[in-house]
Amino acid sequence: MPRAKLPTVTLPDPREHPLARRIRLAAQPDPEPARRPSFRRAIAELGGIADPLRRPFRRIAVERAKNPAIVLVLPGFATRPAKMRYLAQHLERAGHTAKQWGLGWNWGVDPGDLAQLEKRLQQICARYDSKIVLLGWSLGGLYARELAKRHPDCIAKVITMGTPFSGSPRDNNVWRVYQFIAGHRVDLPPIEADLAAKPPVETVAFWSPMDGAIAPRSAAGRPGERDRAHALRCTHIGFAQSPEAIRAILAELDRAPAAD
Repeated sequence: MPRAKLPTVTLPDPREHPLARRIRLAAQPDPEPARRPSFRRAIAELGGIADPLRRPFRRIAVERAKNPAIVLVLPGFATRPAKMRYLAQHLERAGHTAKQWGLGWNWGVDPGDLAQLEKRLQQICARYDSKIVLLGWSLGGLYARELAKRHPDCIAKVITMGTPFSGSPRDNNVWRVYQFIAGHRVDLPPIEADLAAKPPVETVAFWSPMDGAIAPRSAAGRPGERDRAHALRCTHIGFAQSPEAIRAILAELDRAPAAD
């Protein structure tokens, strides 16, 4: 399986209209055989839309955190912090401090956003005089891993949820949509990075065989690309809102820090 290494930054042709470029990117032939969730799994993701209607009728038991942490929460592609507010509320109930990424919607890999995130990370680290846990959902997890590579002294742990860091960047059902919205190929984003390379801090990957967006192997990774991988039984949307995912994240935050 090829490593998900992103090549050198390439600039778009200034003569091509932006909309025409996005349409061309969305219609690009698949250059390689990729492992993707089945159509049935993808359709099942629609069930997550109704989750807010079920929330008033359930309560997730939350115990007091053994190791209260400062957690920077990074939203997934085409979502914003509000989509992760439910998860963040449970982190706060347990005694953790949940911080938003401060950038609004996540519309794809952007060097300006990465620079802003680096500043925010350093500000939070300095304000609390503490290392930070990065909790990233899907594309937010890619940002988390790259931030940890750039500023390992600020990071206590990286936790990713359904994040496609291993294998081909097309091992998912959303790469064409991503290319149309972001305006660049998934394998040629505007930053240089080796996605599969493990950050020099404790790195934990949550994945699900029921994920309808990201191939499970891509989100689980291989030994050496993360320290541990945990399987959940939730949809891709469920990583940010299902009771199982919330309990699993709280349990992971309560684990004793890995020895240096």
